[in-house]
Amino acid sequence: MEPDDPIEQITQTTLQHYERTAEQFFAGTIDHDVSQNIAALLAAIHGPAPYRLLDLGCGPGRDLKTFKDMGHEAIGVDGSARFVEMARAYSGCEAWQQDFVKLDLPAGFFDGVYANASLFHVPSAALPQVLRDLHAALKTGGVLFSSNPRGDNREGWNGPRYGSYYDYETWERYLLAAGFIAVQHYYRPAGLPREQQPWLASVWRKS
Repeated sequence: MEPDDPIEQITQTTLQHYERTAEQFFAGTIDHDVSQNIAALLAAIHGPAPYRLLDLGCGPGRDLKTFKDMGHEAIGVDGSARFVEMARAYSGCEAWQQDFVKLDLPAGFFDGVYANASLFHVPSAALPQVLRDLHAALKTGGVLFSSNPRGDNREGWNGPRYGSYYDYETWERYLLAAGFIAVQHYYRPAGLPREQQPWLASVWRKS
């Protein structure tokens, strides 16, 4: 891609923000309880554990370490070089530096892809290809989990980070078009009125 490509500009600006704030991000998110999301991914995967999992947007490695401690083989992917370095050190797992819009993943390799608070940074123009790349990286019957801030299908800058905020119906159209079938979706945090649940979590299978 040329540097003046708008998608390239969006992804690089967002990644530069995470590069600059990596340590603060780690401190601010290390204690977040995402056990509901991890359980949703693992429960949907068929076949005997341990599983080979891709943590897409692994950040500093919090969830990579959880997957490893549970006995799974976890590999992280992040566009931020600093996050990849931190993730390797914190989790002891393999981590690859790749921009989401230029993924280079082995085909039919993973039992599950865990995309917690990461895919919403992908501009909508690039999303279909990213989802096709993730679909191709999954084994047949493999599972994609995603959790994103929900919204009314607008996208744009939120300070130095770019975000796309979908409702379920729009998100579902993207996933079905990429070849996934819906397993389940829910809103987070659990147990609150919908207006106090900013996160849309969803589980999808490669048929």
